[in-house]
Amino acid sequence: MSDLSATFAALGEPTRFAIVERLLREGELNAGALQSGTSISAPAISRHLKVLRKAGIVVQRIDKQQRIYAVRPEAVQAISAWTMSHKEFWQASFDRLAAILDQEANRK
Repeated sequence: MSDLSATFAALGEPTRFAIVERLLREGELNAGALQSGTSISAPAISRHLKVLRKAGIVVQRIDKQQRIYAVRPEAVQAISAWTMSHKEFWQASFDRLAAILDQEANRK
């Protein structure tokens, strides 16, 4: 999954983010189970799942009459890698700032 902008765009919508969170927490679920306990219509759930599939975040498999959805581990791994690469950048920046502040404090 090379296009993280599509991933973040898909996850930027609260309903889709909640769907992914639930799939991560509970594992594979069918569309009906994802709809239960919400006020979202079945067609709306289907549209959200389609966006998530196109972004490469979830996969669908068919089991008889049901479509079962799960989060793609590669999608989570790509998000994690991107986040960690930026964490290292910010940590290095904070370390440089701390060193400068220490130098200033020692001069006074």
